[in-house]
Formats: sequence, C-alpha cells, structure tokens
Amino acid sequence: MKEQFEKYMAECPAVAILRGITNEEVPAICDALYEGGIRLLEIPLNSPNAVESIAIAARHCEGRQLVGAGTVLTPEDVIAVYKAGGKFIISPNTDSEVIRETKRLGMISIPGFFTATEGFAAVKAGADYLKLFPAILGPGYVKDLKAVIKTPIMAVGGVNEKNIPEFMKVCCGVGIGSALYKAGKSVEDVKKDTAAIVAAVKK
Repeated sequence: MKEQFEKYMAECPAVAILRGITNEEVPAICDALYEGGIRLLEIPLNSPNAVESIAIAARHCEGRQLVGAGTVLTPEDVIAVYKAGGKFIISPNTDSEVIRETKRLGMISIPGFFTATEGFAAVKAGADYLKLFPAILGPGYVKDLKAVIKTPIMAVGGVNEKNIPEFMKVCCGVGIGSALYKAGKSVEDVKKDTAAIVAAVKK
C-alpha cells in the first residue's frame, strides 16, 4: 500500500479534501480530479454519509486513485474506513491509538500535528507521514521542524494556489480543501481549480 501511495504522491503530491461531498457527487468529482492529475482523495468523516461515500469512491476509483478518510478521531472510525475500502487515514490531531490501529490494518497513517512534541509522538506511534495542521505559520516553520523531524511533512490548512510553491520547497505534499472543492461546487469549477492547483504543485 505504501508503494502505491508513494507512486501517486510522486505523480502529484496533493491530496484533494472533499469535505461535504454527497454520495451522488462522488463519481463526477472523482473523475474531474483524475482528469486533472490528482490521485489521492480524502473524504472527511464529518461529511454527510462519509463512510458510504468512501465506499462508492473506492469502487469507482479502483486502480487509478487511492481514497482515504479525514477527520478520523477514533480506532472505531479507522475500522469503518478500512471496511469501506479506504487506504489511508488522516486526522486533525495526534492520537496514538488511531495511528496504531491504522498500521495494524495495513493502511497509511497521516496524523495531524502542530508542535515538535506532537510530531515526535506521532512518529513513535508509527505514522508514515505527518500533517502540519493548520499550516498558518508558513513554510519557515516547516523548515524549522524538519531540522529535528525526519518523517515527511504535508501542509494542510491555509494552503492555496499562491503559497503552494513555497510550501513545496519544504513539504512532501499538500492537502487542499476549499480551494479545490466545497459542497455544491460545480464539476466545471472543480476542473478549473484542479488545473491551477496541480500547476502550482508541480511549479
């Protein structure tokens, strides 16, 4: 699984955060993101019918994109996502129980952290990547963290087309939410913004 995740990160190191997506929207939005070059899709668990949406996306995108869950707060959530076909777990926080359950099930663990202390705790629990959230202190803060933390860091929260190039100098990737998708956004607008985001990531 990690090999596949790393392959898609190499192709386009951006995770599309599809907060608020509905079951009906899943196929068309996934297609639009795929056509634009995005291979990693996160459906947060605070979206309507999130686990069902993950299952739909996992089936629809099999062999071409990986689907995971965001806003995962408990080991029980991890199990539900695993059963739905999710391949990676992203959290807003560092919870060792969530990380260990993710790894027990063979999925990619991407916990959220904000301080070096949280980052080290996440690494100790087995995290594959770290999600700096919110990334409001900017790329300079990431550079300082990397002096001591060697696990790859993704920036999420406040990341957009304008600041992506600077973040990509110090991060392995970024997570993009409302700049890419928000509830009710048209497929055409998603396509347009996907092109801009992918261009910025690869700049």
